[in-house]
Amino acid sequence: MPARLDHLILMVNDLPASLEFYTRVLGFEDGGERPPCRVVRLGPDFVLQLAPWRTKGGEHLAFAMSHDEFEATFARVRAAGVPYGDAFDQATNMRGPGVADGARGATTSLYLFDPSKHLIEIAHYDRV
Repeated sequence: MPARLDHLILMVNDLPASLEFYTRVLGFEDGGERPPCRVVRLGPDFVLQLAPWRTKGGEHLAFAMSHDEFEATFARVRAAGVPYGDAFDQATNMRGPGVADGARGATTSLYLFDPSKHLIEIAHYDRV
């Protein structure tokens, strides 16, 4: 079996704000504490471990989801007043979504920053 990503430790500046962003805005599951981290479950085979270790940001995480999940997440982004954009270098232009390239080809993508200034991309492959 080929290797696959199991978990990622993401350094954050404000653990409660980051947990709120990844659970309430992006819609992922709060997986509880795994000291010193807080676990965010993205699915049965992958978790983010939010680590309160300070960061300047700058990481890029791209989350692929179904079209319906994308639309629901985009609605939560707008409702939360989080600035977004249509391209990785225009993450706050309040346009979008745009088109990007993912691991499996062309995506419909939206870009935004998390509370620690990591560049977040939400995307779906089933272009409609």
